[in-house]
Amino acid sequence: MAHNHTIHAHQCHFGWDNANQPVVMAKPGESIEFHPMDSSGGQLTKDSTVANIAALDFAKVNPVAGPVHIDGAEPGDAIKVTLLDFSPSGWGWTANIPGFGLLTDHFPDPALHIWSYDKVSMVPAAYGPGGKVPLKPFCGTIGLAPAEPGLHSIVPPRRVGGNMDIRDLGAGSELYLPVEVAGGLFSVGDTHATQGDGEVCGTAIESPCSVTAKFELVKAANLKFPRFVTPGPVARHVDHKGYEATTGIAPDLMEATKAAVLGMVELLAQRHKMQEVEAYLLCSVAGELKISEVVDMPNWVVSFYFPRCVFE
Repeated sequence: MAHNHTIHAHQCHFGWDNANQPVVMAKPGESIEFHPMDSSGGQLTKDSTVANIAALDFAKVNPVAGPVHIDGAEPGDAIKVTLLDFSPSGWGWTANIPGFGLLTDHFPDPALHIWSYDKVSMVPAAYGPGGKVPLKPFCGTIGLAPAEPGLHSIVPPRRVGGNMDIRDLGAGSELYLPVEVAGGLFSVGDTHATQGDGEVCGTAIESPCSVTAKFELVKAANLKFPRFVTPGPVARHVDHKGYEATTGIAPDLMEATKAAVLGMVELLAQRHKMQEVEAYLLCSVAGELKISEVVDMPNWVVSFYFPRCVFE
């Protein structure tokens, strides 16, 4: 796909900072092809083993390519990012990293799964005996620099975007980001071959992908938070055979969420004769968290949907 600029893997940074110098000065209407590193910053490869999880340097995780200065962008404006195309690499990884993820108390030990998939046909990726996970590339981290000075971690999402891990920010989606500093200073990374809603173990199919995006400027948009538009249905890659679903019910949404996910982990492990941590990783890349009800106090209902097409 034709584009106006290219940003390469060596042009990545490891924290949001409005003092970072832009690597590209772009005009509204121009497009850029990004080649970010994977979320491990190259620390994990096709040949990695579970022993490499303990050696991860967290100062080097979640690098983002950029930043990009968009001409004319000022605080109060919004930058419209249209995600035009993804070119996946054909490999990726999913890990349980101790102390990270939804069910840390249940899964204290590291785990790692290395994926291989066809980057041309993008047929579902094999997982264990009989499992096939549908693919849908997207970028997990995408955002602008915050107004607050200094270096800020890329791990938590912010008002200006960042590590939002919204699986529907794939090809054709349009994302609107609130500008806090002149030029916006856009960066992108943390590309995934696919992910479940919630990314419950903390990782998806973390996979190097190039991303092409077009940038436009919306003056005086005054957005409080990011918003986005999808080009069509968001779950056709997984919903054609229906779902299994488990629920969690509690007065605390996080506790209900944990209960719903743990219920599915136990169900999958028992039914498909896999270790629970393997089911946990699978839930992270293929399941869907939904808040089913938040009005019937004092208890709220969270549901976790798992697509039946993975095993049928």
